[in-house]
Amino acid sequence: MVSDDELLAAWRAGDRRAGSTLFGRHYETVRRFFVNKVDTDLEDIIQRTFEACAQGQERFEGRSSFLAYLRGIARHLLLQHWESRRHRDRDVPVDELSLADLGAGASSVLARNRAEKRLLDALRQIRLKDQELLELYYWEGLSGPALAEVLAIPEDTVRSRLRRAKLALKKEYLRLERFAGVPESSDQDLEGWARSLRERLNVVEPAG
Repeated sequence: MVSDDELLAAWRAGDRRAGSTLFGRHYETVRRFFVNKVDTDLEDIIQRTFEACAQGQERFEGRSSFLAYLRGIARHLLLQHWESRRHRDRDVPVDELSLADLGAGASSVLARNRAEKRLLDALRQIRLKDQELLELYYWEGLSGPALAEVLAIPEDTVRSRLRRAKLALKKEYLRLERFAGVPESSDQDLEGWARSLRERLNVVEPAG
């Protein structure tokens, strides 16, 4: 298979088909990044991510992978999206707040059962930066060096943040279980449900 770097070089040389192939290859990854983090204008923000990439592709110097660069653009637009919509706590960085704090509506991801629905709700109750980290870890299979590349932070920092994010998610999930009056789940249950959600991330409920 032609590599991202080869497609990017061809695109820069004027091959529009190479650019279309490159974007098509990573469309679902970008969609998964946004699908549980925005509750309106999903297709619009996906489109703007690729437009920003197209407009700025000459600035990409190859210091990271193309996909990490694309995810960086998506992350910037996500923070911009919520920064423009929040009405309070403006002295707090937007990624230190949760989607619940920011007034997001219900997730559009179709859960298979109540346990998965609670998990989606729990993700949206923790800090946006922790939600992002966990979704990259569970849904994109990123860990260690790859997460450090995407988030532009040291790998040791990634590992410590990942531990804290898992604990925050577990705490919130167990709170929702207690509220629902159901037996507490194990760490293994949470890990399995989190990973299994990936298959339904691109199934979105119709608007309205």
